[in-house]
Amino acid sequence: MANVLTENRILVLGCSGSGKSTFAKKLAARTGLPLIHLDNIWWKADRTHISREEFDLRLAEILQGEKWIIDGDYSRTYEPRIAACDTVILLDLDEEECMAGITERVGKTRTDIPWTEQELDPELVEMVRSHRKTKRPKLLALFDKYPKKRVITFTSRAAADAWLEELTC
Repeated sequence: MANVLTENRILVLGCSGSGKSTFAKKLAARTGLPLIHLDNIWWKADRTHISREEFDLRLAEILQGEKWIIDGDYSRTYEPRIAACDTVILLDLDEEECMAGITERVGKTRTDIPWTEQELDPELVEMVRSHRKTKRPKLLALFDKYPKKRVITFTSRAAADAWLEELTC
């Protein structure tokens, strides 16, 4: 039986390197929903970023929209995004897979961030290493706090891709 997705406000969350952006692009192509990459809002091409205040204002505007897919972890903004969404898709991959994900994208041009990484960022490596201990528990607590939200969890990219293949919108 096919997977049915009728929701119009979807978050794609997970550790850096889990494949959020790739999954979100595929989901947007399947659903026709507009896709917002939070990295493209936060970061500038020169690797500086906008202020938190400006980011929060832009995010609040996006969350008021009726239809969207938002890709990005940004744990500081988990709660308002979860409160506003219909569905959370969590890519809950292990550290090894996420580490491979951030390593494989070095040198590749991407549409979800405004520059091309030329080397592995030590800060990003640390974020991947600490994700399961720091950010994941916050997410799980918020899922408990918002029990009416649909949460779809994948523990592998293959499972996420298989779900997308069977998706009916």
